[in-house]
Amino acid sequence: MERRGQQPGDAQQPGKDGAGDSPPPPPPFLEVSCRSSGKVRRFAAGTTARYALHAINRKLGPGAPPALHVEAVRDGEEPVSFGPSAALADYGRGWRLQTVTAHDAPGIHHAPHADTAKQGDRQPSKEDADGTETVRGTCIYVAKIVLAFAFLFLLGGSLTYLLEVIPDMLQTASALELTDFFYDPLTENV
Repeated sequence: MERRGQQPGDAQQPGKDGAGDSPPPPPPFLEVSCRSSGKVRRFAAGTTARYALHAINRKLGPGAPPALHVEAVRDGEEPVSFGPSAALADYGRGWRLQTVTAHDAPGIHHAPHADTAKQGDRQPSKEDADGTETVRGTCIYVAKIVLAFAFLFLLGGSLTYLLEVIPDMLQTASALELTDFFYDPLTENV
């Protein structure tokens, strides 16, 4: 038995009889189409849906509804929704990633996750459109502050009054005890 080194001609050529074929590498990025702005955003493979939503909502113009979640859609197929911590994935030919807004899904009444939007990025809600909800919240807030100040002044006034009165009460009580202590019934005229 003789061992011989493998010659370049002995190596199996990739592509012959399908054994050496490997699937093409995934693209280095994923594209998500934003339904609010109509633009396509690109993200690196492995990006979480939470970060993608944050980046998309941050670049929306005023009045555009914020994206609630990302889903993969294909004609004739049930959409695949991505949770906040799920990594975005490409499902192949015919599938595309897109955002879903409150206008797209009217049954959903929740805003994006709190850490996906900064204060300046939030869109006014329906209750804030006429300003009544905002004014009511502001009035309650101011009333609580006024009530807290009134309580502090009442507490401070009570403590001040007690600090002024207690020494006089102690002095009066000690004078009564001294007179009771030195009371001599024999010297008293009846």
